[in-house]
Formats: sequence, C-alpha cells, structure tokens
Amino acid sequence: MNSKNKPSEQENDFFWDFLAPIGLTFLLYFGIRTYIAEARYIPSGSMLPGLQIKDRLIIEKITLKRRSPKRGEIVVFNSPFSFDPVLNAKKLSFPFKCTIINFPFLSSLIRVSDPSCDAYIKRVVGIAGDKILINSKGQIKINGKIVQEPYVRNYCLSSININSNCPSINRKIPMDHVFVLGDNRSNSWDGRFWPGGGFLPVKEIFGRAVWRFWPLNRIGRLSFKTTQNYFA
Repeated sequence: MNSKNKPSEQENDFFWDFLAPIGLTFLLYFGIRTYIAEARYIPSGSMLPGLQIKDRLIIEKITLKRRSPKRGEIVVFNSPFSFDPVLNAKKLSFPFKCTIINFPFLSSLIRVSDPSCDAYIKRVVGIAGDKILINSKGQIKINGKIVQEPYVRNYCLSSININSNCPSINRKIPMDHVFVLGDNRSNSWDGRFWPGGGFLPVKEIFGRAVWRFWPLNRIGRLSFKTTQNYFA
C-alpha cells in the first residue's frame, strides 16, 4: 500500500518544492513589473544633461493609472513604432513577441529585435488641449507663453547662416494625448520627428521616472516641477 503511494507523493513534493516556488517567482516578477515598478537604464543621450547614459532608474507605475501625466514629468512609454500610424506599419507581428524579446533570459537566446518593442524616455512638455509652439532651436511656447526650461542645456543650432536640423512645430494637442521631447533638444528623436503627427497617446505611457539608483554618486529622487513653474 505504501509503495503504491510513493510516486504520487514524490510528484507532490516535486511540485511544492520546485515548480511552485518557480511559478510564484515568475508571477511576482511580472506582477510587480507590470503594475507597480520596474528598473530601467538610459541607453542614449537624449535626456542629457539631467539623465546620463547608463543611469539606472526606478519607473513607478501606480500614479499614472489614477491621473493624467503633467507637464514636466519624465515618462517611459512604448516605442512610437508601436503606435505611430506611419511607423507601426513596419513592425513584426507574432503572439507575445515583446514579452519574448524583452524577457531577460529569452532575449539573449533568440537574438530577435523589433523597434516596436523598445521603450522610450522623454519629458512631457504639453498636455491635451495645449497649443504648443516649438521653434527650430527646440524652445517652447505653450498657449502663447514662453516656457523657461532650466533642465535644457543643449538646444538645436539655428541662425541665419546655419540651417537647423530640428523642425518647428505649431499644433494643438488632442484629447488623451501628450507631447514629449528629450531634454537634449539637439539630439533626441521625439515628437518633433514622428511622421504620424508626433502625439503620444496617454495609454502608451507605462510609468514615471522617479528615482535614480545608479551610479551611487548621483543616487536620489529625480526632481520634478511642472512646466507651469517656468512660464516666463
């Protein structure tokens, strides 16, 4: 009698001692990463000088589930290749592609990339209903008022003798959208350049950058003040 029960007992032990902890770990990982917070690093210089290349940040995901983004907030969002009506025609399509591509272990094995699965980090400079004017240097007016941006140091070159590589923008932001720019105005692929209109749907934003935890000499909360503080 006892010998007949041994296989099922061993299967039970295998489940509770091995499979269950692994399953729980994955559930916690994806649950926390999807609904609460995750770590990200800065891969480019589009947010210089405030955010440096290889800075590690905590992206908080709860606040923007309860309210809309504010001007001045640094947000992380899905690639414009996933929502821009012109760019997303070029994306790959297969079930769970971004989950597989972005999963830490699987991504190193399959070596598949897709620009629609990338994440971008930019600053919200305009919200729904705003009339936003951006000149060829990357300087901003919102609803006719000049915005002073102390976090911007690198504007686009623009003069009588130099043609700016940055476009001028004069648009009204539609409902449920925002307009985002990189702080490094001379080297940021942001809403000024997206061919489908340049607006970021709020539903594509998955969190705010709130804390830098690496490098240690610059660890701390990321300062945030709404753009209203900087109207001239």
